[in-house]
Amino acid sequence: MSHPPSALIARSLLAVPLVAAGAGPVLAQESEALLAPVTVTATGNPMASFEYPGQVTVVGREELERLAPSTADDVLRRVPGVESSGGPRRTGEVPSIRGFDGPDVTVLFDGVRQNFNAGHDGRFFIDPALLRSVEVVKGPTSALYGSGGLGGTIAFETLEAADLLRPGDTMGARVGTGYRTANGENSYHATGFAAAGGADIVASVGYRDAGSIELGDGSLLDENERLGSSLVKGSYAGIEDHRLELSWLGYRGDVVEPANPQGAGSGGRADKDITSDTLRGAWRWDPADSELLDLGLTLSWARNEVEEDMRTGNRATLTRELETTGLRLDNRSRLMHAEGLGTLLTYGVELFRDEQTGRDSTSADGTRSGVPDAEATTMAGFLQAEITWDSPFGTPGSWLLVPGLRYDRFENEADGGSSIDDSHLSPKLALSYMPTDWLMVFGSYAEAFRAPTMDELYADGVHFSIPGFGDNFFTGNPDLKPQKTKNWEVGSGLRFEDVLESGDLFSVKGSWFWIEGDDFIDLEVNQPVPPACFPPNCNGTARAVNVADAELSGMEIEGGYENRRLVAKLGYSTLDGEDEATGRPLGVLQPNRLVTELGLKLHEIDTMVGWRGTFAGRLDRADPGEERDAYQLHDLFASWAPLEGPLEGVRLDAGIENIFDKTYTRVATDSVEEGRNYRLGVSYTIRW
Repeated sequence: MSHPPSALIARSLLAVPLVAAGAGPVLAQESEALLAPVTVTATGNPMASFEYPGQVTVVGREELERLAPSTADDVLRRVPGVESSGGPRRTGEVPSIRGFDGPDVTVLFDGVRQNFNAGHDGRFFIDPALLRSVEVVKGPTSALYGSGGLGGTIAFETLEAADLLRPGDTMGARVGTGYRTANGENSYHATGFAAAGGADIVASVGYRDAGSIELGDGSLLDENERLGSSLVKGSYAGIEDHRLELSWLGYRGDVVEPANPQGAGSGGRADKDITSDTLRGAWRWDPADSELLDLGLTLSWARNEVEEDMRTGNRATLTRELETTGLRLDNRSRLMHAEGLGTLLTYGVELFRDEQTGRDSTSADGTRSGVPDAEATTMAGFLQAEITWDSPFGTPGSWLLVPGLRYDRFENEADGGSSIDDSHLSPKLALSYMPTDWLMVFGSYAEAFRAPTMDELYADGVHFSIPGFGDNFFTGNPDLKPQKTKNWEVGSGLRFEDVLESGDLFSVKGSWFWIEGDDFIDLEVNQPVPPACFPPNCNGTARAVNVADAELSGMEIEGGYENRRLVAKLGYSTLDGEDEATGRPLGVLQPNRLVTELGLKLHEIDTMVGWRGTFAGRLDRADPGEERDAYQLHDLFASWAPLEGPLEGVRLDAGIENIFDKTYTRVATDSVEEGRNYRLGVSYTIRW
């Protein structure tokens, strides 16, 4: 069977809602076909994730329901190649992909960049209950998204009315509540949704109240949280060939925890007020009679602020605020060169600007140490082609070639400091070949970069103090170069339908990658000790510097099987990295890790029950003190959602996580992780 050109696939998919495998109710009707996951983030256009020449994981709506996540880490921790450091506190969690974290991982909320990288103040703020899907693209994405993404991109997509409505319905409402024992968390959510006359809207509010976290060793990690979330999102397609979208995503937090919530915590206790808002407006014009015009304009604004009232020490009020304003204009042109040979061109321009403000109520001028008042502006142009060729020169199957190129020009400036500008070109070339419907092989090469952050360039003030000994001071480094990588990846996949019974689906895909990095940015801390100095005058410095070249390599495998009764999944990943000059381990390294899931569908009672396992090997290829023991985790879950009858609309999700109360520690943190956790969630949805 020949494969239609990707341009035609994209054309058809852009016109309908995207559906990931398992989306919808707990159990679809037995006669319904299984749908393969679809990725949009990997190329900017809908594509079957199996056919993408790289590794991408899509977590769909139904899987999110079964996970009943409390934090983003609950979603990401089972994705091969992804790890979280920072310990179990929500604001301390920092995701890493293939050894890269912080600004080296691009985070998107409904396509809007979240550039808040605050170290100890949190990486991103979102309630998983508002999500319809999460995509993790592993490997560099600078050719499409610009600075950052050396490790990959995490794209969070929020709910739409179509996710909650069924055919024939025009409106509905959903309410739900849940409880977790490990941190005593209560959660409440309410959502309304409607669609009619080419318009649709969804509005949702949520609240979580949590306390101290019970760890696997029986100790408690001090924490107190009150979190609110909200979403209003709508679209209108009642004008021929046009579509308008508008959304607001909000998050509010009142958290009492250590100033540095990572690990066991340090820096004294603080009462933190967290504010996060993301506004997005989009317009798309896609004339039905034109294959060359599919024009889109997106305007966005994101604001993240963390205000800390210190309850110890000098009782300072510390604030970090970042506003990101963005504009993106793009077009898609579909070209058919010959029978079986087509191209989808995606090209456009992008502009975004970050404005950071830091405040300290106790400083003479009101500024905050390590958080300079600064701005960063990026202007970019990009071009990507998806070229599909069926049976070239009589060969079997089809080829997909994805070349891409992006040019970024960025400028950074700080109040009272110098202005720094630079530019970078990010090329990418990926190729996949499907000689049959069930086999694919792929390879890719990409260059990625990450511009120095405002903190790295301009940070000043006190880094830390040692009473009676001395202070360590931040010093800026305006000579920093962008961090750059060259990335190679090769892999293969198998996909079969009707393996054990009609309508089942089996797929597995794996790859090996290696990365060469130049001018990695690291924090260099110079703290003298006696006899080189005499207390209390042992003052030191800390500044960002470009370090020697680095190498990282690893392997990822992800696969699964599903039929009308059974769901089975597995993921495996390895990672190694070192400084080429010294041989010292480099990056946020991960242990060899296997994640599994086995679920049984009980159609007779509208139920699914299952088990998940995580098996991590010992991490011994790390700096002294960063080694980690091997561990095994086991979870049980169950979901019940009647498809008909008087209880139709009720959904019950329950689970036991870390059922053996295992004591274990993950990478780059000194805190034990959460112990045994019982969770229960119930919701009711009505539609008409």
